[in-house]
Amino acid sequence: MSALLTVERLEAFYGASQVLHGIDLEIARGEQLALLGRNGMGKTTLLRSLMGLVENRRGRIRFADRDIASAAPEDIARAGAALVPEGRGVFGSLSVVENLVMAARPGRDGRARWTLERIYELFPRLHARRANGGHQLSGGEQQMLTIGRALMTNPDLILIDEATEGLAPLVAQDIWRTLDLIRSEGVATIVVDKDFKSLSKIADRAVLLSKGTVVFDGKPAELSANPDLLEKHL
Repeated sequence: MSALLTVERLEAFYGASQVLHGIDLEIARGEQLALLGRNGMGKTTLLRSLMGLVENRRGRIRFADRDIASAAPEDIARAGAALVPEGRGVFGSLSVVENLVMAARPGRDGRARWTLERIYELFPRLHARRANGGHQLSGGEQQMLTIGRALMTNPDLILIDEATEGLAPLVAQDIWRTLDLIRSEGVATIVVDKDFKSLSKIADRAVLLSKGTVVFDGKPAELSANPDLLEKHL
């Protein structure tokens, strides 16, 4: 598989505070990567840096054969990346269908594989709630909506921060099944979540962060076989 995203020596700062310390990372087209680590280790900052939402960043970021290290978030989105942020970011004053349609656009190849109808097939609950406002949805429904909104941009890469945080177990299972389906469709994903057991079943690779540096990059099974590393960093 060819590299879709290549990150070299990425550093990121909030004011004078450095959060990322020389991150090297690569993800292939259609690959699913689990991004792991304790709270405050730099996972969200890494995702935000890849989307251009952290202005003070240094290093090399190449995405879809384009240098995006200094690109604006809207340009990175147009290049084929989408973010499902922690906290979901649903527009509460808009209906479900409005939240979805506002994001709709063809992919970089001009094709629209993910349509409103496909999102409704993926999440029947959204179809049932399509006229409801975003503020009227449960946490699980909002997460479905945010993932659906990202898919409506027909991206090559989706960054998902805290995929199942705060969700009921049955809803979380739906999200895991959805992420597995997205992977099977050839969309690359970087997924942050605390449920390593579930994430390791669908991820191709696991990357473990500690204090803004990569301390492990390999197969989830290799990480599972290293209980000392898991205990120390998860």
